[in-house]
Amino acid sequence: MDIFNVLTLVGGLSLFLFGMSVMGQALERRAGSRLRSLLGKFTTNKAAGLLTGLGITAAIQSSSATTVMVVGFVNSGLMTLKQAINVIMGANIGTTVTAWLLSLAGIDSGNVFVKLLKPSSLTPVLALVGIIFYMFCKSDRKKDTGMIFLGFATLMFGMETMSGAVSGLRHVPGFQELFVLFRNPVLGVVAGTLLTAVLQSSSASVGILQALAVTGQISFGAAIPIIMGQNIGTCVTAMLSSVGANKNAKRAAMVHLSFNVIGTAVWLTVFCLARGFLRPAFLDDSASLLGIAVAHSVFNILCTLLMLPLSGFLEKLVIRLVPDGGQPQEQTELDERLLNTPAVALERCRKVAADMAEIAAGALKESINFLWDPSAKLAESVHRKEEKTDYYEDILGTYLVKLSTRQISEADSEEAAKLLKMIGDFERISDHAVNVLEAAEEMKEKELFFTSSALSELKVLCAAVDEILDLSMNAFLTGDREAVSRVEPLEQVIDQLKEQMRTRHILRMQQGACSIDAGFVWSDLLTNLERTADHCSNIAGCVADMAQHSLNLHESLRNIRNDSQDFQERFQAYAEKYSFVRIRPEKHSAE
Repeated sequence: MDIFNVLTLVGGLSLFLFGMSVMGQALERRAGSRLRSLLGKFTTNKAAGLLTGLGITAAIQSSSATTVMVVGFVNSGLMTLKQAINVIMGANIGTTVTAWLLSLAGIDSGNVFVKLLKPSSLTPVLALVGIIFYMFCKSDRKKDTGMIFLGFATLMFGMETMSGAVSGLRHVPGFQELFVLFRNPVLGVVAGTLLTAVLQSSSASVGILQALAVTGQISFGAAIPIIMGQNIGTCVTAMLSSVGANKNAKRAAMVHLSFNVIGTAVWLTVFCLARGFLRPAFLDDSASLLGIAVAHSVFNILCTLLMLPLSGFLEKLVIRLVPDGGQPQEQTELDERLLNTPAVALERCRKVAADMAEIAAGALKESINFLWDPSAKLAESVHRKEEKTDYYEDILGTYLVKLSTRQISEADSEEAAKLLKMIGDFERISDHAVNVLEAAEEMKEKELFFTSSALSELKVLCAAVDEILDLSMNAFLTGDREAVSRVEPLEQVIDQLKEQMRTRHILRMQQGACSIDAGFVWSDLLTNLERTADHCSNIAGCVADMAQHSLNLHESLRNIRNDSQDFQERFQAYAEKYSFVRIRPEKHSAE
């Protein structure tokens, strides 16, 4: 083997790793919606967790990526440690799919259709289909499909290149002696661990082992311990990802390591005893590509069968290995580990935004209640909620901007843009809640008062704002189009209620029924309540935009207003419901 063979080997390995990375990323984007649905099915049921881990890993072709996702889920509170254990076990089985795909290179048959499955025949076809999809299709989903084909073709071409580069090693005595050395099971485990730790992918290291198997110098007796070690080496990625995470996330990473170390220790012992006493003949046979794939799958299935009934013990073990600290650790709301899986990261953003929306709405409702029943506890709650929404706006805005720089689908990009728009509205609603609270506190401190007629009018406006708040939140949380269509006519009613109430209060001041100081507070209250309705209108408009795959807020609101029959009927219904005088809707020009 000369320098040119070495360069060919390095080039083949580079193409192999690049193809695996490209294919995995494209699979993640292509399976984004499925990842979200799988995420929603995490349960404490062992079988469900196991199948979820298996399914996700088979989809994205990387147990390391799945485990890093799990660490992120646990760190974000999306998953409990008990759920994570079952998912990690499933991931170990799911990662064996890659070895089966790579074993296609070992197909040997005279049948034309079987020959087409060989990489040398299949790779050019996949590359052609992939480049057509990628270059000539406009749909992001079809482009991702093209990238999957191109990635797989690159991966298989790299595999073929590596196999060709090392094929001459079968006649090199030193190479033969090297794998005789690996017949020592402990050395085999160490070699597999180190190789996988460097590559941070058990699928990649198994692929390299399969490429070396074409020399015929690797026996099953040497290959099986290496495969066992590869399972331990793949834990490095999860352990690194848990740095800086909370204790439960560290425990999730430790579950991955403990599962593989215990499984390897048990089955390595069984392997050594079987080889020493039973001396099965197949251990001296040369390992084939298919044989390595079978060994990889069988070992991971055996580990899962061993540890699945002991998941409770595994949970207790990692809790002892990573004990509770002296101070409780605050849960991280958004975990940057999830950015590696944009579809799941976006789903997490939506959940945090939903929490933010409920907190903002709760703050405004409490500030309105404070108008009629002031209490220090209620005031403290409003301020606390406003601070929480400020925090959410900061972390969500930063996180969504980072997410937008990733390669995400068009639908996910629209969703991210919508969330960026709406979190500003949620934060402003909580600000208006504090303003309403402060206006009420000013009334109390200065011993100001409103007349009974003014209070009656204020109750009407507050009831209308309370309803539009519920409608807009329902529209955001559920995408209810009916709720969306009701927000804008109610917002118009609130606008006119505000103007009528301002005019009526001026008349009361002219008559001496209300003071000027009370009038200033009255104006502040009306302004903040009316602007809250404006933000509710913005939220509903964003939901309408997304339903039409548009980001033109004003266009959506204008379309709602221009639906004259429906808009007029809803407007009149709300005008009658929230009325102390008959109100006519404003005329809006078609800009």
